[in-house]
Amino acid sequence: MENLPKDKKIILFDGVCNLCDASVQFIIKHDDKDIFRFVAIQSELGTQILKHIGVKTENTDSIILYEPGIAYYFKAEAAMRIAKELNSWHKIVSYLTFTGKSFNFIYDFVAKNRYKWYGKKESCMIPTPALKSKFL
Repeated sequence: MENLPKDKKIILFDGVCNLCDASVQFIIKHDDKDIFRFVAIQSELGTQILKHIGVKTENTDSIILYEPGIAYYFKAEAAMRIAKELNSWHKIVSYLTFTGKSFNFIYDFVAKNRYKWYGKKESCMIPTPALKSKFL
């Protein structure tokens, strides 16, 4: 996909999930090296990226970290790779990358219950003008 920045890692997230929205805000706050860009899975670009990497939308109950031209990661592995790049104590989580897939059961449990525990929005968030450059 030519319209994606080649020097940024793209985080695809559930745009109507309150937990996901809070996570995006946290990542933006701690992304001091300006590594990440964000795309709601429900958006047109989100569905194009999913199609491009071969992920079916009905199988996407997860955050996806997409590194254009390199690879993509799901669930706990994606979360750990994102944490590795942040300027916060959460970077410690990245040291567990070698066991990332073994933490998917925890990730799946939270993902399954996220709407019940944190709620759901009617539509995807609209970024403020200051944050607009972080979203594709």
